[in-house]
Amino acid sequence: MEQGGKSLSGKRIAKVKIKSDGDVFHELWKSLQLQIPSLTPTTFKNCQTLGGQVGIVGCVLVWSYFLDGKDCLAKTQIVDIDSEKKSITYKLLDGDLANLYETLIVNIRVEADGLENLVTWTAEYEKLSPDVPDPDTLMDFYRKATKEIETRLLQTK
Repeated sequence: MEQGGKSLSGKRIAKVKIKSDGDVFHELWKSLQLQIPSLTPTTFKNCQTLGGQVGIVGCVLVWSYFLDGKDCLAKTQIVDIDSEKKSITYKLLDGDLANLYETLIVNIRVEADGLENLVTWTAEYEKLSPDVPDPDTLMDFYRKATKEIETRLLQTK
């Protein structure tokens, strides 16, 4: 969709190499989301189940997080899980980012990359207006959360 020459739709990708176990990282985002805040002291503050079963498509989660210098909330739904590809997709239902984006779908995929693993965050979005920034700070947030989780997982080895 275009308005005034500016595209309202887009995609952002952030790739982060991690030394921690990719299977564990995938499992965290698939079915252990309630543990993520304890691993990310400066990004995610809380996660609660609002509906459905954790780890199952359709599960609705409410996240409390710290982005761009402020406390925020997001209500998300798991819309796809591909265990073979170690991929989970979340759709934004409501929250602070819903004030900026008509749609926001975030996919997290973990791939083996030699001795390391590669975590790829992909955000597909449609802005509510041309004045809304692309979600670059959100991608920085995901990079930071990934590194925080990696650090905690390596400490518990």
